[in-house]
Amino acid sequence: MKLGISSCLLGTMCRYDGGHSRDRFIVNELSNYFEFEAYCPERLVFPTPRPAIRLVRSNGEVTVRTTNDNKDVTNTITEISKELAKNIEDNQLCGFILKSKSPTCGMERVKIYPDKKNGQSENVGVGVFAKELKEKFPLLPIEEEGRLGDPWLRENFLMQIFAYKSLFEFLESKPTINDLVEFHTSYKYLIYSKSHNSYKELGNIVANRDKKSLEVILLEYKRLFLETIAQKGTIKNTYNVLLHIYGYFKKVISKEEKDEILETLEDFKKGIIPLIAVIKIIKLYTKKFDIEYLKTQVFLNPYPKDLALRSKVEAYK
Repeated sequence: MKLGISSCLLGTMCRYDGGHSRDRFIVNELSNYFEFEAYCPERLVFPTPRPAIRLVRSNGEVTVRTTNDNKDVTNTITEISKELAKNIEDNQLCGFILKSKSPTCGMERVKIYPDKKNGQSENVGVGVFAKELKEKFPLLPIEEEGRLGDPWLRENFLMQIFAYKSLFEFLESKPTINDLVEFHTSYKYLIYSKSHNSYKELGNIVANRDKKSLEVILLEYKRLFLETIAQKGTIKNTYNVLLHIYGYFKKVISKEEKDEILETLEDFKKGIIPLIAVIKIIKLYTKKFDIEYLKTQVFLNPYPKDLALRSKVEAYK
């Protein structure tokens, strides 16, 4: 399972000053689950150490300049970024983590400097390589290391990566329509937690009332599935999913048990307890009453539990 990574985040001494930006979460935790494919457009163009580069707005256009002599290196950086983006297709990545604020790798809020000394800088730029990535692979899970400090963004990003990988492994297995039904069924509640509309649309694609070919169905499903898992989950949607799941055993438990579960759901909805507390109760009853349908739901186990992504209240908004 490969993740593309800005090289400096792995501790590689490739920054302009000869240093690195080693990220502990990436190196110490994600390395247990992913193989990393390192990328650094600047390192392929310039030696290390080297003059820094930055984005500069000149005559309405954003260019890339060296800071020491204001040399325009836009074409060089753009060409190497395009070449690297092409290579990613061959490497079968299931996601990418970029270095924040970088003139090549920053996803957003990269500083753009004025061409004139008395002008004002703007925090609205996108790194050249990041821009190529997003344009060529609009549905590839992409995030910055700085934003992964936010539990909500981290949980959504990792869920997206694992679902992305799962879909491509499924498509590579040369599935039948029955296989698609089974795959979709296992993802129903996770899809619902992202978008109720997509839940209905994906269901219609699988139902295939217009008798389309399997090839067309799989293409339509792939596009909408990837668009759906890219959406951020919300407390409201997740709460609705939990209520649906509760319906599977509400008739076979006591009034006291019902009250306890419903109180737990409300505590999650109010942001008092994390989702993992609710999931543990649901798994307990799923196992107790041997509810096969729930056992297959990816929503209950979307990624390795050791990542502990659902253990913080802040992981849901």
